[in-house]
Amino acid sequence: MDVDEARKIRSSAELNVGDQIEAWHNGKLFHRGAVTQTVTGVDLFWILDARTGSRRLIDAEALVILRPAGPGSAEAPSRAPAHTSARTPTETSHMPLFQAPSLAG
Repeated sequence: MDVDEARKIRSSAELNVGDQIEAWHNGKLFHRGAVTQTVTGVDLFWILDARTGSRRLIDAEALVILRPAGPGSAEAPSRAPAHTSARTPTETSHMPLFQAPSLAG
């Protein structure tokens, strides 16, 4: 079994509040953080983004969701270019795809 396959999360049903995840798209890290809420019926969940401190809505069907490989890991999924895994967390591309609506009035 490939290391990335062992780390891969296929459904939000596999997650619990507090789990750490990385959300990848096209070989780029978009989000990393702790799960704050899951909605398993539609395969969505929210995280507290470690970089921005904001709450992010993550679509498990639209992104590659991985459990972090280890402390400070910035490894890309296996289909990403080899140079991506050599990046440090501050050099990794971080572009938001989804943002939960603000509940503040």
